[in-house]
Amino acid sequence: MIIGDRLRTLRETKNLSQGDIEQRSGLLRCYISRVENGHTVPSVETLEKMARALEVPLHQIFYDGEEPLKLPDFPARKKGDQVPWGTTGKDARILRNLRRLLKRVSASDLKLLVFIAQKMAQQTALRAKTQ
Repeated sequence: MIIGDRLRTLRETKNLSQGDIEQRSGLLRCYISRVENGHTVPSVETLEKMARALEVPLHQIFYDGEEPLKLPDFPARKKGDQVPWGTTGKDARILRNLRRLLKRVSASDLKLLVFIAQKMAQQTALRAKTQ
């Protein structure tokens, strides 16, 4: 799908001219023409302005299906004791530092660390089963 073609289709469907989009978005008509003809690739910020001018949600510029877009069913955010480790406070700082240090590790050392972590996880799982 070419973004320019999709933008032109949406604009024409709403019976708007490039001049109308210019007035609504603040973008120059010549720029809108360049985008629609595929000479310029717009930034996400520009696409947001055009979506507002066309009075459509941003995702509609990318999705041209007949059915409404189905949003994924994200699980509810956990609260209290159910918050995953490393998402807040001191644990988050430790995790951030660990990630930074792991970027410096060579590939062979990283494989060794992953192997050790897998063995530790297996041992922990075995202990949990026996208790």
